[in-house]
Amino acid sequence: MPGVAWLFYSMLVLLLLALLGAALFFWQHTPARNKIPRAQRRRVVALQQMEALAKRLRQQEPSLDPKPILELPLETLVQKLQDEELSVESVLCSYLEEALKVHQEVNCLTDFLGECEEQLKALKKLRKTERGLLYGVPVSLKDPYDCKGHDSTCGLTQFLEKPAAKDGVIVQVLKAQGAIPFVKTNIPQTLYSFDCSNPIYGQTLNPLNLKKTPGGSSGGEGALLAKGGSILGMGTDTAGSIRVPASFCGICGFRTTGYRLSLSGVSSAVKGKKSVTTVAGPMARDVESLALCLRALLSEDMHRLDPTVPFMPFREEVYSSNQRLRIGFCETDGFTQPSPSMARAVRLTSRLLQDAGHQVIPFSIPYIKYAVKHLFEGGLFADGGATLLEKLEGDIVDPCIKGMVNWLRLPDLLKCFLAWILKYTEPRASKTCEKFRGVGTPKKLWEQHAAVQEYQQKFIAKWRSLDLDVLLMPAMDPAFHICYSAIGTGDTRICGTSCGCAVHCSSMGRGAVSPVHERGGDLGQEPQWTQVTGHSFSRRPSSSSSKSAPDAPFHEYHICLMSPPP
Repeated sequence: MPGVAWLFYSMLVLLLLALLGAALFFWQHTPARNKIPRAQRRRVVALQQMEALAKRLRQQEPSLDPKPILELPLETLVQKLQDEELSVESVLCSYLEEALKVHQEVNCLTDFLGECEEQLKALKKLRKTERGLLYGVPVSLKDPYDCKGHDSTCGLTQFLEKPAAKDGVIVQVLKAQGAIPFVKTNIPQTLYSFDCSNPIYGQTLNPLNLKKTPGGSSGGEGALLAKGGSILGMGTDTAGSIRVPASFCGICGFRTTGYRLSLSGVSSAVKGKKSVTTVAGPMARDVESLALCLRALLSEDMHRLDPTVPFMPFREEVYSSNQRLRIGFCETDGFTQPSPSMARAVRLTSRLLQDAGHQVIPFSIPYIKYAVKHLFEGGLFADGGATLLEKLEGDIVDPCIKGMVNWLRLPDLLKCFLAWILKYTEPRASKTCEKFRGVGTPKKLWEQHAAVQEYQQKFIAKWRSLDLDVLLMPAMDPAFHICYSAIGTGDTRICGTSCGCAVHCSSMGRGAVSPVHERGGDLGQEPQWTQVTGHSFSRRPSSSSSKSAPDAPFHEYHICLMSPPP
């Protein structure tokens, strides 16, 4: 009998502990369980308002055919709006309707910016001389961009029900240039993922293949643009968050130089990163759209609204130049292995550059493992993930970041032990585990920043020793972009995604997954069709091709060039 009683009391204690654990779990997740349904209902209402506006605009032009409008490239659309060949109402109506259709298929929208209707009315009152470069252009925004009266969630419940008090600087500049921000798009929770899912708004799908991810963290933008629900969007990028969705979805994206565009009014799960730079950048369906967007953004308004941004306008004469360049290139960064299509792309591009009269010189990245494992990962998790975990308190952790969060939540001693064990079997995983512990003391943090600066100088010294103008490479992007270049935007770039994409930052999206879609196959497969024009590469069927039509679609591959500082 004593044994039976002991067993009974043991089971009772275990049951009580289980009930206590369950109660603690539900108590911790109460904010998420309460806020998420409310946020989802708000989105439903917002999309209903979006549909209602589309219907009102449709009533003004019942015979409107949106297809010709949706097929126009940005430059042509802007010209037709300026010349009043198209009305602002017809363009906005077309993209409202298309964005709603795309959202039904891929779940890419998080909010509708209802104030776009009032903005449209204000634009109609402007004289022609007062119209900006993006007059009447509907623009989609990644979730973290602040818009007055709307949440910038980063996929976190802590950020819900905290609407922005005013528009962010980039949103203000876009509006000053006549653009009409009309929707916000989905992101992965915390933005620390190349997937696109969060517990609030769910999973966004790749429009080219609904079984695949659109990439992240600007995945909602990538999906919406790829399917034609927007003509121009704004994303952010730390380690590939513009470039990866551009690759996966078959569109164009541009990671600007650090501090080139204002981040004032752009939300983030972890602010204050210094050695790893987050930047804003445009996303679109072709290269010239990116250039036009940067012409508009790099204006006096940007510097006036945020004096920390250097006033350096878009330099048209440099962007349009065909001067001969000394170009460094490498097929691999020495850390990540590029896919065969990416290696072909680098070889093809280097050959085309040579054919165009440029001098192409082999280049290797110095100390790449040290740069990635120590400087990049060490800078990204300098506090051991404490700030990130703080933002996730009381939240439901999305599967796309669960593995990372589980590692960060391990006790420091266990991280240390695992780093020691793994160094004999998985040395890279060991280094990652070590960096997840953080840099430690404030002194070590300053040493980390100093190490980044030292690495930059070594990189630039090697670059200058070869007297290079630009650099073409597939790169595990260390994100240390603080220099200004000699190309038109003034942007320093190492070309490529962290997945090893070669000609990708402003390419037609031939990326790590090698998507095949209606616009063609892998970059690098048909060199006989390729010709060089400036810094862009247009691929057209030759006149001798038996089945090529004069208006056949073509691809434009824009090399992302990294140039040394003055």
